[in-house]
Amino acid sequence: MKKNKSIAIIGLGYVGLPLALQFQKHFQVVGFDLSELRISNLKKNIDNTKEVSKSDLIKSKNIIFSSDVNDIESCSTYIVCVPTPIDKNNKPNLKSIKNACKIVGNCININNVVIFESTFYPGVTDEICTPILEKLSNLKHNQDFFTGYSPERVNPGDKIHRIENTVKVTSGSNNTTATYVDNLYKKIIRAGTFKVSSIKIAEAAKIIENTQRDLNIALINELSMIFNLMNLDTNEIIQAASTKWNFIKFNPGLVGGHCIGVDPYYLTYKANKLGFNPKVILSGREINDNMSKYVSLKVHNRLKKIKNSKKNQKILILGITFKENCPDIRNSKVFDIYNFFTEFNYAVDVFDPYADKKETFNEYGINLLNKFPTKLYDGILITVAHKYFISKGDKLIKKISRKNSIIFDVKNIYKDKKMLKL
Repeated sequence: MKKNKSIAIIGLGYVGLPLALQFQKHFQVVGFDLSELRISNLKKNIDNTKEVSKSDLIKSKNIIFSSDVNDIESCSTYIVCVPTPIDKNNKPNLKSIKNACKIVGNCININNVVIFESTFYPGVTDEICTPILEKLSNLKHNQDFFTGYSPERVNPGDKIHRIENTVKVTSGSNNTTATYVDNLYKKIIRAGTFKVSSIKIAEAAKIIENTQRDLNIALINELSMIFNLMNLDTNEIIQAASTKWNFIKFNPGLVGGHCIGVDPYYLTYKANKLGFNPKVILSGREINDNMSKYVSLKVHNRLKKIKNSKKNQKILILGITFKENCPDIRNSKVFDIYNFFTEFNYAVDVFDPYADKKETFNEYGINLLNKFPTKLYDGILITVAHKYFISKGDKLIKKISRKNSIIFDVKNIYKDKKMLKL
C-alpha cells in the first residue's frame, strides 16, 4: 500500500477543517472545498464556523487550501468530510457525497486510500461510493485502491470535546487497510482509536450514537408535555431523578442540527428498504420534530387570552442557531418557530449574537437584529442557551417585556418560575 505522500481533506466545514489542521502537524495536507469564498477566507486565516482560531490557521504551515482539483491529484490518501443532509421528505440526500466521490474518483491512483467521515446508513461506502470511485478511476477496489470509514464525532461549538481527545472508530475494506487507517488516526488522536471489523459496523456505530440520543431527548420531551398538564416542574423532576446512580440525565428542548435531527432518518430509510418498519425511532423523531410547534402554540394561545390584545403583536426570538455558542444554523428548529409566528401575522424580530447575518438572510430570508433590542415585546422566546443571554440575565429580558408579556424560557436558563418552561 502506498504510504502517505500527502493527505487531501475533501470538504472544509465543521468536520474537515479541524481534521485538516490536526493532520498537517504530521503530514503535508491539501484542504479542498468547492466554495471559492470558503477557500478565500481560510487563506486570510478566517474561519466563519468558529471551530478553529485565527492563530491556529496562522501556525498551520503544512496545509494548502484550494478549490482546484489539480491540487489534490498527487495525494495518496483522501478523507471525505462533506455534509449528508435529508430532503424535504426526510429522505437521505447523498448529492454531496456522490459529487465528492466523482471528484476523488478522477484523482486516485494505484494503492491510494479513500476514507469517509460523513454520516450515512450502513452500506453507503460499499454500495454507492465505491462503485463511483471504480468507474471514474478505472481501478479495481481492494486490488488497485482501498477504502476506509472513520465517522466524525465533532460537536460544533464544544471547546472541550475536540478531535484529538475523542476516541475515533476506524475501519477498512480489508485487514491491511483497516490497520493503515487505524495507524493514520493514531497520529492525531490522543484519546486512542477503536478499530472495528468492517466498514458497515463503523457506519452503523456512528448512526446509532445520534439515534440513541434523539430517542432519549424525545422521551424527556414527551414527559415534559405530560408534566406540563399536571403543572409540575419538569426540570426539578429531572434533578430529583438524577440523584439515582443509573438515571441518564437529558433535558427537554428543540432537536435540530446536522446530526441528531437527521441521522435517524438515514437508518429508518435503510430499514424500510429492507422491509422493516422502525416504529420506535420514527415515533421519537415525530415528537422532536413537533417540539417547535408545541412551543409556538403555547405562546400563541397565551397571547390570545390577554385582554385587549391588539393585532400585529410583537414577538422577539432570542437565538436562531441549532445549539448554543456556535454559528451553525443548519436544520435549526427555531426557524419553524419563526415561520409559525409570521404565518399568524405577528411582527417577529430575531436576535442572535453568534449567527452569521448574511448566511441567515441568504438561507432563510431573515434579517437578524444588529444588537439586543430596546423596544417592548408582547412575546419573548429564549430558544438558544448562548452564553451571551445567560450573562445578561433575566433582568434585561424583563426590560423589553410589556406588563402582560409571555416569556418562554425554552432552554431553562433563568430561574424565574413565572416564565414558561418546557
